[in-house]
Amino acid sequence: MLRTLEITAELTLPPPGKQSHNLHWQKKLELSLDCFICGRTRRTTHLEHGEERAVCCMGDERSEHPAPARIGGFDVTSRQDRLILRSVVDYWWVPFRDSKSDRPAAALTGAPWVRLYVGYRCPQSHESGSFSTQSNAVRPVNEVCAHCAAPLATDAHSPGIRLLV
Repeated sequence: MLRTLEITAELTLPPPGKQSHNLHWQKKLELSLDCFICGRTRRTTHLEHGEERAVCCMGDERSEHPAPARIGGFDVTSRQDRLILRSVVDYWWVPFRDSKSDRPAAALTGAPWVRLYVGYRCPQSHESGSFSTQSNAVRPVNEVCAHCAAPLATDAHSPGIRLLV
């Protein structure tokens, strides 16, 4: 069955200053999904916008395999004080039981989480940087530039994950 998830996230930006770090959502994410190909639940799945398939992995490169999932939509809204993301992920899912723990799979895995990435460019050092936010982190988090320590964003709300179909 084809399933669709909506992932939403929002970062609060500091008041405008003299120099902008040009924050932007990177077009990649990691998502927990139940994978019928390897027969395991709660697998970390790596997705990149524009790729026709994802990668399911358990933690080491030897257990990675292609996964039937892709980013179907990646919409960003920037306001003066907010950086907002709405992403849509399409994936194939079928009922199965986990081959190791014997628990049933679910269209939206039992403990869903997502990790999203934000990139920026420091205007002082002219170097790029990035940070991530994920749904199972403690909040709020104040992100600062790794090069000049300027405030970048406040991560006050967990990204949302919603099964659409």
